[in-house]
Amino acid sequence: MPVRPFLFRLFAAVALSAPTACATTAASQTEVGRLEAEVRTLRAAQASLVERLERLENRDAVSRARSVAPAPSASPATAASLATAKPQAAASEGGEALGMAPAELTVVRLKPKKEPAPRINTAVAVTEPDPDQMEMFISPVEGSSGTGSVSPARVSMEPPEKDPDILDAEYERAVAMLRTGNVEGGVETLTRFASENPRHPRADNALYFSGLGQMGLKDAAGAAKTFEKLIKNYPAGDAVQDGMLRLAECRVRLNQAVDARALYTRVVTQFPGTAAATQAEQRLAALSP
Repeated sequence: MPVRPFLFRLFAAVALSAPTACATTAASQTEVGRLEAEVRTLRAAQASLVERLERLENRDAVSRARSVAPAPSASPATAASLATAKPQAAASEGGEALGMAPAELTVVRLKPKKEPAPRINTAVAVTEPDPDQMEMFISPVEGSSGTGSVSPARVSMEPPEKDPDILDAEYERAVAMLRTGNVEGGVETLTRFASENPRHPRADNALYFSGLGQMGLKDAAGAAKTFEKLIKNYPAGDAVQDGMLRLAECRVRLNQAVDARALYTRVVTQFPGTAAATQAEQRLAALSP
């Protein structure tokens, strides 16, 4: 048999089997990866089942402990008989252990004493204070002669502070009146709220919404006064920027374009980069001649 044709056939067979071996190796690695993923999934599921089983066992143990009813309490006669029987049994056991006969117990009854309890002296002598010492503690009131006559103290009649929850509910009710169409009632309630509670966190918002209600009622002059009060009393409040924009709008409605332009310029200068400043720039451009 010629050697060259044989070698040629051998090399061809090796070349053809090499891709098959590579494909078989790649398929085996894919299968191993898939099996490892399934094993990890099964381990996670097993751990979850074990944890759930532990919780169920704990819950079952608690339920069984709760279902056990307490033993009925013994009656006084039964308790007394048990108390008597225990010493006798202990004595008999001790006697049997020592090889001695159990001794008989003698019942001794103690009678309470009939003597009354000792008396405690609770009487305290009452003495009037020394006038000289009283003068040291009584300060003369303005307008008196200083001889000890004291005028009645003036009692502060300031109204007590309201509950914050009640005030918040009152504020929300007033805003709801504006939204439901009762604009006049809402404006009146919000104005009174801001006047009676100037230190409340929502006092500036009450003035702002009151001014909006007045604008809705076509009362530009009244709305301008409300917004001016807002800006003056609450310069650091969260409603001051919108209040300045609304005040400028009232100035436009009152044909006071110069004042409106000054307000818009103030917003742009004082609050740069804010949404209020952007609106002020747009409205300022519309007002420019």
